[in-house]
Amino acid sequence: MARVTVAWSPGPREVREWTLLLPEGGTVRDAVLASGWPQAHAANDVQRADFGVWGRRCTADQVLRDGDRVEVYRGLLVDPKVARRERFRKQGARATGLFAKRRPGAKPGY
Repeated sequence: MARVTVAWSPGPREVREWTLLLPEGGTVRDAVLASGWPQAHAANDVQRADFGVWGRRCTADQVLRDGDRVEVYRGLLVDPKVARRERFRKQGARATGLFAKRRPGAKPGY
């Protein structure tokens, strides 16, 4: 038997985890179905969802080992690049970033 954890985040700062015992040779799909995650959502979400094992994207057919952590990824609401641009536009680029605090008399960029 292999002990695996299935983790899913329905929203920001919220994580739900299930610890399961799967027979040897169990796949990511087996773990997700055994966790009960699809009952909370449409059954076809398992077909469309993205999965990862320890933060590395994988397919639903990947075989799991003892101690693996399966992660079910949700879609992004906002592209991170766009969000960063919008945040900088609001703050102003001069007050942010690595070189925002300079020593008195220092050259720009140091």
